[in-house]
Amino acid sequence: MKNIKTIMFALLISGAAFNCSSDDDTAPTTTPTTEPTVEFSGTYSQDDQMARPAINTVFVDASAKNTFNTTVPSAQGAAFQSAFESRLLALNAGYTTNALGWNASTFTGALATDVLTVSLEGTTTFFDGTNVLTGRALADDVISVELLLIFGGPDGSENPQLTDDHVDANDKPFSSSFPYLASPW
Repeated sequence: MKNIKTIMFALLISGAAFNCSSDDDTAPTTTPTTEPTVEFSGTYSQDDQMARPAINTVFVDASAKNTFNTTVPSAQGAAFQSAFESRLLALNAGYTTNALGWNASTFTGALATDVLTVSLEGTTTFFDGTNVLTGRALADDVISVELLLIFGGPDGSENPQLTDDHVDANDKPFSSSFPYLASPW
């Protein structure tokens, strides 16, 4: 029995000594001479497209989602503008023009091409009352702007109960450094 205890103790000590060894001092002293390569071969597919928040969700019928999501933006206007216009007029039968002065055809033509345009000069904003779709700042109230343009009429005053989501700010402050997002908690 004493021999078994001695053998077990010796195995325990050798196992602990083996697992606690440190080989950090043997780090390579040379730097790689080539950049690591990333493998991009294979078959990929585009499954979703959503440059402007809520536009795909609101204006694209469920039966057309896969087609819309895989249509290149340069072909989206021709393929989806009329469906977008029908949806706009179903949402707001009294639509004439919006605060941008755009009639239904012009507005839905802009919406159907699902890209986020960016102005390289001047103010970056989704819409600030003067600048339109010159980009998007994180604090832009995009949903309220979209509701205003859909339901607000020529001067933005029509359907006041439908033109604001009443979410006026993010619940957390944005970071002042890249990627500028707020912490999740």
